[in-house]
Order: sequence, then structure tokens, then C-alpha cells
Amino acid sequence: MHELGIVFYIIRDVKKAALENAVEHVYGVVMNIGEVSTIVPEYLQDCWRWAADKEEILKGCQLKCNIIPAATYCEDCQSEFSTVEHGKICPHCGSEHTYLLRGNEVEIKEIEV
Repeated sequence: MHELGIVFYIIRDVKKAALENAVEHVYGVVMNIGEVSTIVPEYLQDCWRWAADKEEILKGCQLKCNIIPAATYCEDCQSEFSTVEHGKICPHCGSEHTYLLRGNEVEIKEIEV
């Protein structure tokens, strides 16, 4: 479960931003999590609850996860399609000349103070 390690990085970055902005308490953190990022949002939230409550500035802080749907782009027919539904093969032309546009993000979107 790599979610715990990711939580430690999130906490580090949130604490740094809070310190730089003279924030006394953080009430919420909103994450963008890509559909194919290998992060399980429920595990991330479980780890968050355990780790965040150990930090005074984050006690009771809620972690919210926005799931970003994965999309792939076909270079041959210039179409965009669902990565999870179709994989790497373009459903429009059958090409394998594709690449992931979005869906592997793991980023802090907002810090609520």
C-alpha cells in the first residue's frame, strides 16, 4: 500500500504551504486523483485520517478526492477516447499510436483554511 507514503508527501506540502501563509489550521485538502494513477482513494483517505490527526495543524482535516477520468489520444485519427473502457487501442481506427492525455494525476487542488 503506497498510499501511506503519498499521504506523508501531501502532509509535508500542506504544512509547508500553511507555514508560508501563516495559517494556524487546515480544515480540508482537495486532491485530483487520476483514474489510472494506481491510487485507491479509499486507502488514501484511511491513511490520511491516521496520519493527519497526528499533526496539530491538521487535526480533523478532511481529505476530499476528485477522480479524473482517464483519456487517451489517437495520433492517427486525432480522436480522444476512454482509456479504461478501450485500453491503448483506438476504438475508432484500431491504431496503437496512442498516448495518455489525462488520468494519472495525483495533485493537491485546494487547501481549505
